Parts: sequence; structure tokens; C-alpha cells
Amino acid sequence: MTALTILMFSLAYLLGSISSAILVSRLFNLGDPRQQGSGNPGATNIFRLGGKIPAFLVLTFDLLKGTIPVWFSYYLGLQPVHLAFVAVFACLGHMYPLFFGFNGGKAVATALGATLPLGLDLAALLIVTWFLVSYYSGYSSLASLVTFALAPLFTWIIKPDYALPVAILSTLIIVRHRKNIIRLIFNQETKIRDKN
Repeated sequence: MTALTILMFSLAYLLGSISSAILVSRLFNLGDPRQQGSGNPGATNIFRLGGKIPAFLVLTFDLLKGTIPVWFSYYLGLQPVHLAFVAVFACLGHMYPLFFGFNGGKAVATALGATLPLGLDLAALLIVTWFLVSYYSGYSSLASLVTFALAPLFTWIIKPDYALPVAILSTLIIVRHRKNIIRLIFNQETKIRDKN
């Protein structure tokens, strides 16, 4: 592993550590999203707290947090497995942000953004899966769980070189949803358009 690879891992984590949900919430005077609504600093909770514009800003930035470091790593010539782990580190930054007390979100948008440079076909398949499940169920968390449960399989079929790190990333995201899983089982989960 080269110094450049380690540098990109570090930069991906630092970029991931910038919590757009908290910054946008401050900009729109919404309070700390970690203490309101679902308690998750992500686009879905910001949508409930502040509406479409703040949620769109958070979603866009969170997608870019995954896309930018992976794109740069690709153009710098990192090996496929290292390229995929750049995505993992970006998501770890979102989940455990250095700048916000290591209390972050679930990294769904960041993970989806990170798949864009790995292949538009793979990214499209994941995004379509998320939208279909969320549309028919009404649950953002269920859509994320189904999408990332299937992500390693999709990746193995389309981009097998990236299957292992995507499986690691999927495991992290599913573990971060453990409370949502319990609420889904007991029919206590909040739907996307619910205002809590």
C-alpha cells in the first residue's frame, strides 16, 4: 500500500466527517438534527424538520462526499480494491465524524455517491432499488436495508473486483440501522413523510 493510497483514505475520512445535515440545520435554524426527529443527521430527517430545500442540499453534499474522493482516487490510479476502500473511509467519516464528536449518520447517501465512479450501471441499480422500496413501503430505512443487503450481489455480478469492500460497506450500513430494524419489526418505524 502506497503513501498516496493512505493519504486518499485519510482525505476521504476527513471529507466524510463534514456533516452537511448539521451545517445545513444551522444555516436554516433547524436545531441539531441529532436531537430531533429520528435523531439521524441525514437527508430524510432534515426533510421532516425543514422541508425539501434543506433536504436537497444535505442529500447533494452527502452524495458528493462519496463521489469526490473515489473519483480523485480513480484518476490517481489507485488499484480497484483500494479505490473501493476509499468509499468505505468516506462512509466511516460520515458515520463517525471527527469534527462532530464521532456522532454521525448512517451514510446511505454517501455510499450511493461513492458507487457512481465504480460504474453508472451499478449506481443506477442501487438507486433504483432504493427508490422502489421507499416508494412502495414509505420507509427510508427499509429501502436502505434492502438496497445494501443486495449491493454485494449486484456488485459481484457487475463489478466483481469491488464485491468484498462493498460487502464490508453494506455490513457497516446495516449495523448502523440496527435500531431501525427493531422498530420495523415492531411496526414503530417512522415513514419518510411523517413529521414525528
